[in-house]
Amino acid sequence: MNPPSTPASSYPRPSLWQIFITWLTVGGQSFGGGSSTFFLIHQACIARGWLTEEEFVRTWALAQISPGINLIKLTVLVAHRLRGWPGLLAAVAGLLLPSAGVTVLMTAGFSAIRSQPLVKAAMRGILPATIGLSLAMAYQMAQPLFTRAYREGLPRLGAHLVITTTSALMLALGGVSPVLVLAIAGAATMLTLAALPARQAPAAGEDTR
Repeated sequence: MNPPSTPASSYPRPSLWQIFITWLTVGGQSFGGGSSTFFLIHQACIARGWLTEEEFVRTWALAQISPGINLIKLTVLVAHRLRGWPGLLAAVAGLLLPSAGVTVLMTAGFSAIRSQPLVKAAMRGILPATIGLSLAMAYQMAQPLFTRAYREGLPRLGAHLVITTTSALMLALGGVSPVLVLAIAGAATMLTLAALPARQAPAAGEDTR
């Protein structure tokens, strides 16, 4: 039997109870849509040292290249990395348990108060807050990747910016399938890496002038 996967960082491997409680907390605070859930999972993984920022971004990218609910797939990939199949089951149970219960209760309660003026005003404020949260998460995730591209040279940084901007425009304005956008972006990145060699970092003590 193969040993369960362990995180690449030096943080001690979490217990199944820690994983369950972490995702139970995430599930209980997941108000405002997928952006808030994604933010909470990201913060939990990074703050505890379970994944580095780059590892999290790569895991999120992997979750998006197959059909299904991305946040569930992200939970599965992260939890399996931490504690294998038992961790996977603990995380998924923790994520879904409060969500299902709270959704049922909120649906029943909201149906009784949704016509109230204060409730309508609050609902109008949720959308811009969700958009702001999505933009903040996008910046936080992109920053380490663009920093690495900058270290490899300005041509690679420019190529990354072009690919990112083009992908966003294709999704926002062109109505292109996300699968096609991911395929095009992946192919463009491979061509970029082949055509633009990375800038070599100077050796220790070497004069860079």
